[in-house]
Amino acid sequence: MFHKEGFLIISLSFIILVGIGVSAEYFISNILIQKSFQIFCFFLLILILQFFRNPKRDIVPNNRKIYSPVDGKIVEIKSVFENEYFKDNRRLVSIFMSPINVHVTRYPSSGVIKYSRYHPGKYLVAWHPKSSEKNERTTVVINTPKFGEILYRQIAGAVARRIVNYAKKGENVVQGEDAGFIKFGSRVDLFLPLNIPINVELNESVVGAKTIIAGEL
Repeated sequence: MFHKEGFLIISLSFIILVGIGVSAEYFISNILIQKSFQIFCFFLLILILQFFRNPKRDIVPNNRKIYSPVDGKIVEIKSVFENEYFKDNRRLVSIFMSPINVHVTRYPSSGVIKYSRYHPGKYLVAWHPKSSEKNERTTVVINTPKFGEILYRQIAGAVARRIVNYAKKGENVVQGEDAGFIKFGSRVDLFLPLNIPINVELNESVVGAKTIIAGEL
């Protein structure tokens, strides 16, 4: 299954790459170069297809758990001052997504959207310390039944050039459902209450709507 945000790119890529592959039969006389070029086009198409994959993740919503919003690797766990919305200290859990990860963003908890804002910005590498403040990003706050307000931030990386955010202020959202998409590499930061138990460690691989980031195991 592929994410709807990739349908246009997949369709155009298929037409262009297949067209180039077929044209190679007529314009490249050297068989070795011709076949190498066609194989390259095939693998490039596979790379695009895997990037926009959207595996089904069925979960039973649980208000006592905060699930990972994305697939990736934990690159930061620390207490920080969150200066956009809370303006106080929060527990930051940061997840880096490589180009081979699933890039669907899923709601980490059920609740009501209290804040949703897009910020244009730079395209520093996603693991850069200032990327959370300087890069193109969206900030979303969910008022959860158990933990109060939690914040997640989608951050574009050096390659990502478009963030898709479905969260709208005032709407009720369900844990694990699609919250958006970040195209071609990125990072997501979670800002949680200081007293919430964190269940992941640095460099741990996490799976969206599967790995429990915080709360009860």
